[in-house]
Amino acid sequence: MLTVSKLKRAYGDFVAADAVDFSIAKGEIVGLLGHNGAGKTTVMKMLSGYLEPSAGQIFFEGKLLADHLKAQQQKIGYLPESLPVYPELSVGEYLDYAAELKGLRGLEKQHEVKRVVNATDIAAKLLAPIATLSRGYKQRVGVAQALLGKPRLLILDEPTNGLDPQQTLQMRELIRAIAKDATVILSTHIMQEVDALCDRVLMMRAGRLVLDEKLAELRISRSLLLTSNLAAAELQKLLSAITGVKAIDLLTSQNNETHVRVHMGEAGDVKAISAGIGKAIISSGAELYQLQPETRDLESLFREVNSNLPLTNVSSNNKKEVLDHAA
Repeated sequence: MLTVSKLKRAYGDFVAADAVDFSIAKGEIVGLLGHNGAGKTTVMKMLSGYLEPSAGQIFFEGKLLADHLKAQQQKIGYLPESLPVYPELSVGEYLDYAAELKGLRGLEKQHEVKRVVNATDIAAKLLAPIATLSRGYKQRVGVAQALLGKPRLLILDEPTNGLDPQQTLQMRELIRAIAKDATVILSTHIMQEVDALCDRVLMMRAGRLVLDEKLAELRISRSLLLTSNLAAAELQKLLSAITGVKAIDLLTSQNNETHVRVHMGEAGDVKAISAGIGKAIISSGAELYQLQPETRDLESLFREVNSNLPLTNVSSNNKKEVLDHAA
């Protein structure tokens, strides 16, 4: 559906985005994360055709975006973080104008405007001037214009900004429904939104794409949490002899219980190492109270990507780049 190759955007000596590569399939909801200034907005503007790349290529539905820009833009919906709206227009007038820009005419335009108004629940404000709307309603108008024409690619920058909890839930359901027939790229600072909606996450830092991975795989680290009644020194000795165990961190040791974190090497099979640990402790005659993979939440992953420390779990395609960039 969407393939980005060596995408770069420079402003003189300043490089806002550099060597960005990724592919997104139809039906995927992908979260694009990064600190302010990381290059997210630059990438989204290039994907929408609003900003021309300094280098690299964007393929959308098998066609080079630059060669078919106007036709392809009619299939793209884009909600920028600060939507340029006309405050003197009513909501209905603005959506009519936006539909014209998408190439919609006549009955098709009327049906599309009605569809997006109902989808974003803004019918009550259809005749209201945009200048009189609350921040939440303005945001919903922005999402409505992005949905016009049933886009095949939907790019949303902070789509739930200003929405109340109920509206946020409605927006999530709407995005899921859209993803049945389209590709969705979602940029947000709200990690709960990514957790709730996205299958995959792209993380940027200093203009570079440093991580591209499925969320489910990212949450599992290369470490195990283990609790046993073995004394700390005995447990350390036993675990150190097991193939695949790289390091052991002592967390607590009291009341005949020792709690440790077991770090595994990158090449080791997690299940095989876990099985080996379990067998070794039981064979020693000790009790095994806990043995489970340590999981990480998205916020801790985000901090890890943006720290000076290398990631402990990244996709194989990006691992070397992350380590080099974090050094």
